[in-house]
Amino acid sequence: MDPDNPTSPPPSDADSEDSTSAGEKAQLTEEPTQVGSTTSGPPSPPPSDADSEDSTSAGEEAQLTKEPTQVASATSGPPSSPPPTDKGDTEEPSDPEADLGAKMTFLEHLDELRKRIVHSAAAIGISFCFCWIISEQIFEILAVPIAEVIAPGKSLTEGMKALVFITPTEPFSIWLKVSLVGAIFLSTPYLMFQVWLFIAPGLYRKEKSYAVPFLLSSTSLFLLGGIFAYYVILPTALDFLINEFGSAFTPMVSAIEYFDFEVIILVGMGAVFQLPVLVAFLSLFGLVTPGFLWRNFRYAFLVIVIVAAVVSPTADVLNLFLWSGPMVVLYMISIIVSWVFKRRRDRQLDE
Repeated sequence: MDPDNPTSPPPSDADSEDSTSAGEKAQLTEEPTQVGSTTSGPPSPPPSDADSEDSTSAGEEAQLTKEPTQVASATSGPPSSPPPTDKGDTEEPSDPEADLGAKMTFLEHLDELRKRIVHSAAAIGISFCFCWIISEQIFEILAVPIAEVIAPGKSLTEGMKALVFITPTEPFSIWLKVSLVGAIFLSTPYLMFQVWLFIAPGLYRKEKSYAVPFLLSSTSLFLLGGIFAYYVILPTALDFLINEFGSAFTPMVSAIEYFDFEVIILVGMGAVFQLPVLVAFLSLFGLVTPGFLWRNFRYAFLVIVIVAAVVSPTADVLNLFLWSGPMVVLYMISIIVSWVFKRRRDRQLDE
């Protein structure tokens, strides 16, 4: 009992508990009021677990919504063009057939080679039938160099009569070989075309534009090599062998031996004259450069002399010069051709 207020009863345990609860309620009520005063708004109840999860989800959705907006704002305007690529060696073929060489397997390459060989053999066979009809006229042309050496000042018929044969089958073999060599030279354009068809699948469209120059140059050089051998190498070699070394003997030249000797020289020199065309393609693919050819000229000269000594009918200096001289000139021409194709290749890479 309070001594100052004798009428007030003493507080009981229940009253003390009620007063404590009332104080806690007042404290809880004051805290939201203070929070509400700081946020200048009505007091809000304390957030529950469900409310916190909803607020978190809402925040994530807002963030996801903002990200596309930011990306869209960053990429607003017309799309930028892709950076230019180098159109040199990485240029893709312009048509489906251009990358055939890269996709062909080894067996497919062999099959393609078989097709070209079959077509070439068919062309030679057709030309052979035509040349067989005129084989006598062809042999008269091919017999001129030997007739002028073993029968100088006489007619072509007398010079041909000076040729001999030993076995009964030799004349028939001669007409077969005459027709064959005539068929090879007659079908040269088609044979070069088959060579082009074999290598064309691995070329790009710009490189395929060299088809006509390739056919014209390769055919012309092959025929030019045969003409050079017929008018320069053959008469010189035969005169040296028969009139110089064989002056102490009576010449009895076998017709089939002479013809085999002539075929090797004619076809071999025609093949040698293909050197500029070969270098042009190697330069087109970037495998050789004019600087590389010029720096290795001394080694190339040594190889040329060795090859000339092997294929030359005699080992004398004159015939060695007749074979190696044209090959050296062709090598120098090949350096110029390589320089021209390198400039074109560099120009395409710059574009």
